[in-house]
Amino acid sequence: MAFVHLHTHSEYSLLDGANRIPDLLDRVQALGMDSLAITDHGNLHGAWQFYAEARARKVRPILGFEAYLAFGDRRKRERPADAPGPYSHLVLLAKNRTGYHHLIKLSSIGFLEGFYRRPRIDREVLEQFAEGVIGLAACLSGEIALYLRQGNYEAAKASAQYFGRVFGP
Repeated sequence: MAFVHLHTHSEYSLLDGANRIPDLLDRVQALGMDSLAITDHGNLHGAWQFYAEARARKVRPILGFEAYLAFGDRRKRERPADAPGPYSHLVLLAKNRTGYHHLIKLSSIGFLEGFYRRPRIDREVLEQFAEGVIGLAACLSGEIALYLRQGNYEAAKASAQYFGRVFGP
């Protein structure tokens, strides 16, 4: 089984990514990799360019984005008192065409309904548009990691179980 980067930021991760898509694909090919996921923060702005260039180079493009998941209601600026932060990160990947369309919806909702410093979504819309989507725990700013860093094992376990139910087998 070949190694595939499933959490990669490009220049479309505003204030966070500097990798240009052609340069990423050059490196993927130089390393002999056959697939790559682009998971920019909160958006799919580079998805079309990435898809077209990857396909032209015979690299399998995996489309996704790193969502900002609000701990409370995406439409409210306040967060629950017990939340470990204003939001967490959650990597979302399209499993199929339905999943890609759901990622577009989720990203759009983040900008149109949940924007407060970041384009946030919440559990309500995540559950509504989870079909065809693969969820990954993300990074140290992911919900599970945030709870673990606080020493709150039970909350981390509950979060992992929740995401297991949402994205299921």
